[in-house]
Amino acid sequence: MSVSGFITLAIIVVLAGYGVALYNSLVSLKHSVSKAWANIDVLLKQRHDELPKLVDTCKRYMAHEQDTLEKVMLARSGVSRALGKSDVSALGQAETQMRQGLMNLFAVAEAYPDLKANDSFQDLQKRISQLENNIADRREYYNESVNLNNVRVEQFPDVIVARFFNFKAFELLEFEESEIADVSVKKLFE
Repeated sequence: MSVSGFITLAIIVVLAGYGVALYNSLVSLKHSVSKAWANIDVLLKQRHDELPKLVDTCKRYMAHEQDTLEKVMLARSGVSRALGKSDVSALGQAETQMRQGLMNLFAVAEAYPDLKANDSFQDLQKRISQLENNIADRREYYNESVNLNNVRVEQFPDVIVARFFNFKAFELLEFEESEIADVSVKKLFE
């Protein structure tokens, strides 16, 4: 084998190795996004299971607040539908409604001292609040994973490998302005 043939073969091996490395890193990013989505899914299902218990506990005390309770359950259904369809956009909207419904429910509960003193209500409120915090953390991780993936599938030379193997960009989990705006605690108690 001549020197030029050896150099050509070496260049082909290096390029192939580089292509494999790019492919493997894109696969890793894709699975990171899937893992982040699965983490959100687990937490949303846990919250989904807790909400009927919370509403049942509240029903015993809040006979005149059926509208507030119904809004929470409707929002729960919306989140469930969006998850079932893996519709990130619809999930963002449903999550906004869910968080608003829960904020309203907890604010209305302030007017019911017996409910606030109920151990079951306090426990459920604490667990749901913890789940909400965990969901917020996981949403941040998901969006970071999506961003890393989306940048890589558009950058050169990764875009060549991404297009050849049909790697796609993912949709960010975004929320309505009301979801990310500062909360007015005063409004909650008016």
